[in-house]
Amino acid sequence: MRVITVTEGADRFTANAYLLTGEVSTLVDVGTWPPVIDRIDEHVEELDRVVITHAHQDHIEQLSTVVERFDPEVYMFDAHQSRTQQLCDGDTVGMGDHEFEVIHTPGHADDHVSLVSETALFSGDVVVYNDGAFDDGSFGRTDLPGQSREVLIESIERLLATLPQTVDTMYPGHGSSFTGDIHAVVSRALERAKRREPKYPDET
Repeated sequence: MRVITVTEGADRFTANAYLLTGEVSTLVDVGTWPPVIDRIDEHVEELDRVVITHAHQDHIEQLSTVVERFDPEVYMFDAHQSRTQQLCDGDTVGMGDHEFEVIHTPGHADDHVSLVSETALFSGDVVVYNDGAFDDGSFGRTDLPGQSREVLIESIERLLATLPQTVDTMYPGHGSSFTGDIHAVVSRALERAKRREPKYPDET
């Protein structure tokens, strides 16, 4: 299984979109960048499924385009016109050559899920490696309507408790992917979130 960031080099703001090749070709999030279609075409002839971590616009803007081009199954937590399969907490979903557990991790978004296998974490926006606010362990913003720092902290705590010790690679919704001590990265994100300080200077 390969994991390819098909939004790499995008010339507009977008969430990361990851293409997993292998037995079940899967796109995790789709982003906002129209050339994502061409990037997918470069690596696979068919796209079996799309798995959405949460339905914020920067993660799903190109979803209808991807569906029209590839006609994949679409896995999402909340109802959506493109959804064909509902994701529920504790579900298992095949992506690439591995099985991933679905962990409901709200706080940044009510419908947010993280995807965990024995070796990899697709963390969406609940935890990221670097995002301009913090390096080596950051967390999704919680200052907008409908978001909650307290709920996010609970989600990161649960995620940390769920992660197998063998997980060594994290693919976040923004910033860089990271290979190494993922538990330490998530722990630092949790510690920083627990300070309850504004993440960005303009937060109120």
